[in-house]
Amino acid sequence: MFDGIAHRYDFLNHALSLFRDVAWRKASCRMLRNKAPSLVNLLDLCGGTGDFAKTYAQELGMPKCSVIGDFSYGMLYRSVLKSKESFAVQMDALKTPFPGALFDVILNGFGMRNLPDASLGLDEVKRILKPGGYFVTLEFFAPSNWFSRFFYNVLAPIFIPIVGAFFSGKKEAYEYLVRSVRGFLTVENYVLLAQQKGFEVEEVKACDFGIAYRVLIKKKEERL
Repeated sequence: MFDGIAHRYDFLNHALSLFRDVAWRKASCRMLRNKAPSLVNLLDLCGGTGDFAKTYAQELGMPKCSVIGDFSYGMLYRSVLKSKESFAVQMDALKTPFPGALFDVILNGFGMRNLPDASLGLDEVKRILKPGGYFVTLEFFAPSNWFSRFFYNVLAPIFIPIVGAFFSGKKEAYEYLVRSVRGFLTVENYVLLAQQKGFEVEEVKACDFGIAYRVLIKKKEERL
């Protein structure tokens, strides 16, 4: 499905959000200012065409090593066309090919709800994240306030599939987008799940009245 929309993915992300997705990524990266070390091993998990990793480099400086990991070859191919500064790795986010405690920062933009199991996804993040490392989630969570309920239950099912179909020819992919949001965890339940996994939740911010949220969590330092 993602291979089929890769050629229009960036354009439709910007168009459907009125370019707010750009601001959301910037704000998500700024959550790490004065927190992450200056030279990091960075993973853009479920990174698609690499916009999150690119935004990180623009906002906080080029990482020591930058990896874009995604299940979709078509999306990764687009990431390589846009930037040669990151390694593109096709992989399963629940079973990544990396050794433990490798990354200082892991980003995930609109990917957690596409995993078969968000709980297992957090387990894998915890495995490959260094102690004291940060995981940033930018996501469309299940609606939990009046505005997001109105948006995702009334507006989004109408205009998102229509616009998506017009520009990509793949209406079913954008119908899936709406279903995946409504079927995902609320941000409150996601935070609770992260805490149950042993993460420290440092910051939770709503984007545009709860259309999306950005969540900053930290892997606890190991104690001797």
